[in-house]
Amino acid sequence: MNTTTTPYVLRDDFGAAAHLTLNRGAQYNPLSLDMISALRTHILEISSDACIKVVVLKGAGKGFCAGHDLKEMNANRNEPWLSELFGQCSALMQDMLACPKPIIAQVHGAASAAGCQLVATCDLAIATTETRFSLPGVNIGLFCSTPAVAVSRAVQTKHALEMLLTGQSISAQTAAEWGLINAAVPPEELEVHIQRLTEAISDKSTEVLALGKKTFYQQAALTRSDAYTVAGKAMTHNMFLEDSVEGINAFLEKRSPRWRS
Repeated sequence: MNTTTTPYVLRDDFGAAAHLTLNRGAQYNPLSLDMISALRTHILEISSDACIKVVVLKGAGKGFCAGHDLKEMNANRNEPWLSELFGQCSALMQDMLACPKPIIAQVHGAASAAGCQLVATCDLAIATTETRFSLPGVNIGLFCSTPAVAVSRAVQTKHALEMLLTGQSISAQTAAEWGLINAAVPPEELEVHIQRLTEAISDKSTEVLALGKKTFYQQAALTRSDAYTVAGKAMTHNMFLEDSVEGINAFLEKRSPRWRS
């Protein structure tokens, strides 16, 4: 494979769903600087694409994502380059949270370190029952501090610390029980499950989805009192959106809504 011409990320649109595929399957799709840059470009483009309502993020080959490219990191062991790598990766995670379209992780094989961070950052995640999740940096003397930011917000503290301190992997079933993913399904059912989710989301108002996702993450970082203030203002604003007017009228008139977006 010629890595100079083969895209790092592939985009395929199916109706209102944009599927992004990490395209370095032979290497388990490491989050190299180029991979991060390609992902950021796609996420930012999709954020303003009026035709897209939902995003599916998946990996080519035998696994979802093995984390950062250790060979690349070892070859660039200097502070400016490493600061750029982790800064760009953090920016990618922020782009994903800020993206007005819900992002679903379609996970198989393994999601390790920054790959696990990707899963935790997605709004929803479905994995095959054979998938393993890990934060194994401690095993090689490099604590997974940045992946911990996302994972510790998806699972309880002691569960996150168990993964971080032991470096051991957990099963997809355990990941579902801990809240890292929504569900673990047989491999042959993964794409069907993802399609059902994308269709359910695509049936909703784009404008309302965007407001809802933004408000959810805003309030999640606040105290309960401040969260209610933010959420109350959002619901008041929501009531004046054209799609809200249409949706409520449709419900009262016992018909399907005709969304503006």
